Amino acid sequence: MDEANPASAYGETWYAATMVDAPLRPPLGAEVDAEVCVIGGGLAGLTVARELALGGWSVVLLEAGRIAARASGRSAGFVLPGFAASPDSIIARVGFDRAKDLWTLAQSGLDYVRNIVRQEKMPGVDPQDGWLYVSKTDNGDEFTRLAALVGEFGGEIEGWPTDRVRAVLRSERYFHAIHYPRAISIHPLNYALGLAAAAERVGVRIYENTPALSMDPAGVRKRIVTPHGRLRANFIVLCGNLQIAGLMPQIAETLIPITTYVITTAKLGSGLGEAVGYQGAISDSDLADSHYRIVDGDRLMWSGRATTWPGNPGRYAGALAADIGKTYPQLGKIAVEYAWSGTLGNPLHRMPQIGELIPGVWLASGFGGHGLNTTAMAGNLIARGIADDDPSWKLFSPFELVWAGGKYGRALAQVYYWTRRLGDALAERRARIGEFSLGRSARYSNGGDAADHAVDAAAPPETAFDAMAPIAEGDLPGTDTAPPSVQIETGAMELRAPAAEAEITPGDETPPPMILVANRHDEEEKSGDADV
Repeated sequence: MDEANPASAYGETWYAATMVDAPLRPPLGAEVDAEVCVIGGGLAGLTVARELALGGWSVVLLEAGRIAARASGRSAGFVLPGFAASPDSIIARVGFDRAKDLWTLAQSGLDYVRNIVRQEKMPGVDPQDGWLYVSKTDNGDEFTRLAALVGEFGGEIEGWPTDRVRAVLRSERYFHAIHYPRAISIHPLNYALGLAAAAERVGVRIYENTPALSMDPAGVRKRIVTPHGRLRANFIVLCGNLQIAGLMPQIAETLIPITTYVITTAKLGSGLGEAVGYQGAISDSDLADSHYRIVDGDRLMWSGRATTWPGNPGRYAGALAADIGKTYPQLGKIAVEYAWSGTLGNPLHRMPQIGELIPGVWLASGFGGHGLNTTAMAGNLIARGIADDDPSWKLFSPFELVWAGGKYGRALAQVYYWTRRLGDALAERRARIGEFSLGRSARYSNGGDAADHAVDAAAPPETAFDAMAPIAEGDLPGTDTAPPSVQIETGAMELRAPAAEAEITPGDETPPPMILVANRHDEEEKSGDADV
């Protein structure tokens, strides 16, 4: 890090260029004692630290680099209801009533972010109301069913017909939408810095550039070793995703790394407001593609093009700019001023990993896809679990820690993303041709003339090449993003869930501590191959 420019730790992002002043906190350089040690200075760690300190607990937070310099400070800034997992998949696993309870917890995380920004008067966070989830296919029945289900969960939503969507998003690619008026979008880095300042005001001691090298969780007083100091605490809270590998590799092996790419355009002037008349967050995909919002008055921030191996953001800037042009061709040539990436960890079930690993050691991880609301939720759940013995966190017990497949899992996940993206492109093409055909039939029935035939000639052809466009150059991994040489032989590859071991006290009907089932495959251990 350039000490003359503390923002350099946050990369070449629009967030770093617009971050509020933040102190450079010293590393831990002595032996200290605390009741709770939080490892990880992202949003989950900052939330649990602040909430425990508010209750009078002695809390130390250790951050390996700078506060929120990784995924927490690099996202698109959407604070949404729900989880990355679909409502249907959650219901299938835990039933409707428990799924509804989980949704309520997720909504409480969203409300926490909104309220603390206001209460603490955090500068530079700039919350904007609303999230518009838009369909690129004419699937009104499916959206109606989803809206009804979210309504049964107690969510506040609005269904928008195509005409209303296109009145504010002037793109022929879009059809129906679901509007979530209580969602917000924020500057996530300034939110994290504001949360750190709020935590310090209630007594949290934060040490930056202090990686936890090892820990001894045995006994009442647990020990953590750092490069220049040691810490003793009654409780340890691990808050991190892939970066936790150095301390507990078994946890990191339950996550598939997903890297998404983000650009912020140059100022686009009044033309942006004419094309995008909605000031909140906008998504037109279930995947990590095409999530965008207006920032700084007349810039467009656009994220997408997920990969399971990290790539150079510069390689993806052109592809993301092309996505903007495809959606809003009236904006003309798009100039990109900022391009960056962020890597998060996704469990196979796409639900947060929250719970007590062993007595006194807690975990908050796996927030990929819906991180801003679920990190707030997790921080509060763990703080209440430690301080008040609140059992609410046990609602997440059905979502175990399961090995994510190592390099094979990453390769299969990448193939899934490409295949799903291609399928979405074909579905969009069919929807637009169907809409065009309906319009043509209506014109002919009303006595269309030669001008109508000229319009017909402009219809986009449905070709395999057109459908493949979303996975053209800039989306396929290059030399910097390609996975290692992996030969997957279906017959020889065995993915199995190892048996879970847990001590259960006789007569205790409550769920046991969070069970770790992230063991490596025996054959992979013998081969000595390491995951990339």
